Amino acid sequence: MEIYKRFFADIKKYKDYMRFAAKSDLKSEVADSYLNWVWWVLEPFCLMLVYTFIFGFVFGKAENFYPLFIFIGLTIWNFFSANVKKSAQMIKRYKSVVSRVYLPKVILLIEHMLVTGFKMTVSLGIVVVMMLFFRVPVSLNILYVIPGMLVMLLLTFGFMCFEMHYGVYIDDLTKVNDIALRLLFYLTGIIFDINQRIGKNYPVLATILGKYNPVAYLLSAIRNALIYNQAPDLKWMFIWLAISLALCMCGVRLVYRNENNYVKGI
Repeated sequence: MEIYKRFFADIKKYKDYMRFAAKSDLKSEVADSYLNWVWWVLEPFCLMLVYTFIFGFVFGKAENFYPLFIFIGLTIWNFFSANVKKSAQMIKRYKSVVSRVYLPKVILLIEHMLVTGFKMTVSLGIVVVMMLFFRVPVSLNILYVIPGMLVMLLLTFGFMCFEMHYGVYIDDLTKVNDIALRLLFYLTGIIFDINQRIGKNYPVLATILGKYNPVAYLLSAIRNALIYNQAPDLKWMFIWLAISLALCMCGVRLVYRNENNYVKGI
């Protein structure tokens, strides 16, 4: 329990640093760009157009509100994958800082989540505009977006802790991440509905991909609440909440117990 008390105390102590560092990172990303923050929306928007054209027009198969379906998927996926990729190189990226002054390593992760979280918030603002444009009906089920996003944040942070720890000692982890995330992209249903496309012919496989893959389940829950007025399977929501909390607790414990050795590892 002492480690977790220290964790929350560090968040309170370094909250100003995280806010300032996140603002600096956001400004530096667009410092040399003519379109500035527009790129944060333009990239998933352009990919949405590409996937909509290929699967919606070329192959003639598309889910309802397909452009919105894809844009939400890319928004959530980009948040998860960007955090996982960066966390594996986090200690090496901040080598000049962590080798000179003490800074709780989990603070680096949270600061990066603030950056990617802000970008995701901008994209979700575009989602609201698109919902109005497509006249998507809304019900109280839209509130299920809140627990879905909460579990996604916890799951992402838990993964980041382990990625940061093992990234210090495994140089090839970044390459492994690239392959694993590319495979996971297609197994998560970013550009298609798993139950609709796979479930008709392979219901068992659809259940495995849709329920036992936490990113797929949470993405589906968020997307269904936003555009299809559907409540998620709450049993699985609680299951992944419990697993995500356990992942976070184990990850935080792992980082705090080993953070003094990270400088030696790099």
